[in-house]
Amino acid sequence: MTHRHKRPFLIVETGQPVASMRRHRGFPHWIRVAAGLEADEAVVVNVEGGQALPGREGFAGTIITGSAAMVTERRDWSERSAQWLRDAAEAGMPLFGICYGHQLLAHALGGEVGDNPAGREMGTIGLELHPHAEHDPLFTGLPAQFAAQATHLQTVLRAPEGATVLARSSQDDCHAFRWGERTWGVQFHPEFSATHMRGYVQARQDALQREGRCAKTMARDVSATPHARRVLRRFVRHARGLHDH
Repeated sequence: MTHRHKRPFLIVETGQPVASMRRHRGFPHWIRVAAGLEADEAVVVNVEGGQALPGREGFAGTIITGSAAMVTERRDWSERSAQWLRDAAEAGMPLFGICYGHQLLAHALGGEVGDNPAGREMGTIGLELHPHAEHDPLFTGLPAQFAAQATHLQTVLRAPEGATVLARSSQDDCHAFRWGERTWGVQFHPEFSATHMRGYVQARQDALQREGRCAKTMARDVSATPHARRVLRRFVRHARGLHDH
């Protein structure tokens, strides 16, 4: 089977990268490349820009991007997307939310999203997997601790009822969760390269300085995060496998 016969993934675009990083294109492109998807294996819908979400039929799964917006703002496009995602999750469509997408899924499924009490989390951070992550299709076999890229102010304060929290960091108790058998949210950015992460640190240097943090030191500490990227690629493989059976 060639890739041209594979079902495409729907990428729900909920926002744009910081202005200084847009020369590297947008989140959907970063995600598609990191996920190992060909151009014709992804369909992008810009919900923040007003585009309507399509029917679920014919897609292998859905990936929801990050955004500079806040889930707690309850914007019309965001709430409409949440309803669509809730229906999709309940129907068993494979879903994978990143950062804002992670929080939007949690909100859609009855969890609670709000400002992170620990403040801004940014840079290459250390993730710690919970023991039950060993039995999760996307996290099994990964090291109990590994590096990931993160940049966020809000967080999932309470995971949806029945969800399994899979990972935490020193600043965030819910860095990844699974709801049911086919819905995942990750607060970290598996699609970010070290270049993307350094660009974000640079763009936020004034805010970091106000918070008493050094952007130069943070940028110097940025490193590659291959295990985090594997989680995204495993979602693609897992979702494809569900349709192959």
